[in-house]
Amino acid sequence: MISQKKAIVLLIIISIVFLIFGIILGGNLTQQKFPPIVSEEINPDFDNDLFWSVWSAVKKNYVKQPVDDKDLFYGSLKGLVMGLDDPYSIFLKPELAEKFLEDMSGSFEGVGMEIGIKDGRLTIIAPLPHTPAFRSGLRSGDKIFAIDEKDTSGMGLDEAVHLIRGPKGTTVTLTIWHQGETKTKDVDVVRDVIDIKTVSWELKGNKIAYLKVSHFSEDTWKDFKNIARVIVKANPNGLILDLRNNPGGYLDTAVNMAGYWIDKEIAVFSRDAQGKEKEYRAQGWADLKHIPTIVLVNQGSASASEILAGALQDYNQATILGEQTFGKGSVQELETLSDNSALKLTVAYWYTPLGRSIDEQGIIPDIEVEHTEEDYLHDRDPQLDRALLILGGEPPEPPKH
Repeated sequence: MISQKKAIVLLIIISIVFLIFGIILGGNLTQQKFPPIVSEEINPDFDNDLFWSVWSAVKKNYVKQPVDDKDLFYGSLKGLVMGLDDPYSIFLKPELAEKFLEDMSGSFEGVGMEIGIKDGRLTIIAPLPHTPAFRSGLRSGDKIFAIDEKDTSGMGLDEAVHLIRGPKGTTVTLTIWHQGETKTKDVDVVRDVIDIKTVSWELKGNKIAYLKVSHFSEDTWKDFKNIARVIVKANPNGLILDLRNNPGGYLDTAVNMAGYWIDKEIAVFSRDAQGKEKEYRAQGWADLKHIPTIVLVNQGSASASEILAGALQDYNQATILGEQTFGKGSVQELETLSDNSALKLTVAYWYTPLGRSIDEQGIIPDIEVEHTEEDYLHDRDPQLDRALLILGGEPPEPPKH
């Protein structure tokens, strides 16, 4: 959830993942003050002279002189957090922290996709519809091996975002490996202003309502409520909620949307290192509960999408159809530090109402239907077709070529 209050909750559930047009989605991000460190928390066996020995050696002997103390200091802090081996915990030096905070509210220039780390490699979680990334043919699950010829091995998400984002009209070259292919290929993507309509709907054959949510932005909740009222009045025979390639977004939006099926029940809960749990209850009125519902998901469904799908699945309010979701289920807290640098730290994990962990496992569909590369190439959508058939609707005519 992101709010304008001091506590800003932002879902970063890659399972944090970075939305390249500037918003970070999919994990719970809150602004927080971390407690000061006390001497008892430091391992007495830690040889802190070792750090200063390395510092001194670098300062005196590194070939490119002079060495900037501030660069060394910030690099040390970044390395400290990287020692956690958690791609979602990141130290941001002041200029990156400022950009990060700006990105949480406003319009942005970039390519319109979310990235994360999966299997140790920079991975596209989801290209958003009608964005440069989508138009360039990038797919969920594509691996990014280089950005403008810079190798991404060991690259952090913050650096990758910094390299991919840029002014409208400029080009970034991504070296991509697509699943099933034998070699990488370069894809040129022209950056643009990203402005996404997040909710749309239509009434398909046999009065089956089709509702597409591309991500959970600040405006999504308002738009969803208006569309939900129209759907209820239409009295459809079934409802398809399409969360495919939805990388997540505002926690509050996903939780409250769940309330249109689960009333005021618990939609999700978090658990921290001490075992403390926090519940998030929906605030809806179950207006859509009486309509048979199928939720479409794929590997590009992450973060808030997994929370919503998991809640409807646990309460038996919807059939989940498609492919296993991404699996981003960690909660991050953000603290702005004394020099305006920032620390984003994983502090908890998400669980569905029945206690299933989302992190790394994702949501397993009740009905698994693959959407293959051949389907993409021939404009086929077997997942949507299957959902329409189950609900008694009519799939569209096959495209003619």
